Amino acid sequence: MRILILGAGATGGYFGARLAQAGSDVSFLLRPARAAAVREHGLRVRSPLGDVQLAPTVLTADQLADASAFDLVLLSCKAYDLGTAMDAVAPAMRAGTTLLPVLNGLAHYPLLDDRFGADNVLGGLCFISAVLAADGVIDHLDAPARLTFGERNSAAISPRVQAFADACSAAGIDHVASTDIAAEQWIKFSFLATLAGATCLYRSDLGGILARDGGENFISGLHEECLAVAAASGHPVPEKAIAVARRSLTHPGSAMKASMLRDLEAGKPIEAAHLIGDLLARARVLDVATPRLETVWVALQGYRPAA
Repeated sequence: MRILILGAGATGGYFGARLAQAGSDVSFLLRPARAAAVREHGLRVRSPLGDVQLAPTVLTADQLADASAFDLVLLSCKAYDLGTAMDAVAPAMRAGTTLLPVLNGLAHYPLLDDRFGADNVLGGLCFISAVLAADGVIDHLDAPARLTFGERNSAAISPRVQAFADACSAAGIDHVASTDIAAEQWIKFSFLATLAGATCLYRSDLGGILARDGGENFISGLHEECLAVAAASGHPVPEKAIAVARRSLTHPGSAMKASMLRDLEAGKPIEAAHLIGDLLARARVLDVATPRLETVWVALQGYRPAA
């Protein structure tokens, strides 16, 4: 399986490095500056699961049209970069090429389907806490690093899903080849909207919020609202998954914060519209009351990235 990964940032860079380290045929499509840095210093990962340093195959946009066909394109950009990301990978989306997006939320699927065709787009998500450090090294901050992917219109494990699952297995990547990717997506969407909404609203990690009078009630109430939207959308989150998420969200002293808060603290653009705004729009259409989510959305609309 020939795999193209857009970018070598925290998410794509981490999973791509693991795949390449295990011998998969992986290429990275990079902007000129990042391409030059990776060619000079290699792709480097610092991780509790083991460090990686390798010299991967690097392509820039001017080289992509002449590259051999890829079986899979892994898309792990931020939601606000989706337009430019689609333009970047378009030359690689040839007959027989599959796109696997692992962006947060769900709002990107109609855009990807319209551009590349729904049959060519798998469903996907990931769980990882990682950042691209100033020295160009990918810092994997905590042990979990999991990919989940599957067909969006079938419960079968298709040959293309199985092929990528085999590559993940060879690389030692924790993964799930799902027969119900929509259910998996809503489990994450409801959890992440709660985590991002609460930590960004209060500019604090979970432990800091939980230490405040009323903090746990706010987090639990926000989670209930997000779960209600999932249920009204036809994808109720199973009780076991709810319990796991709630334990994580209400663990005293937790240092967990959403990557969206890390971006906010760094003055970067954030995915508020793609996560909070989109979930709230769904709630309104479905007539689900979400007062806490409304509060988060009103607050985050006032954020402006640094120039």
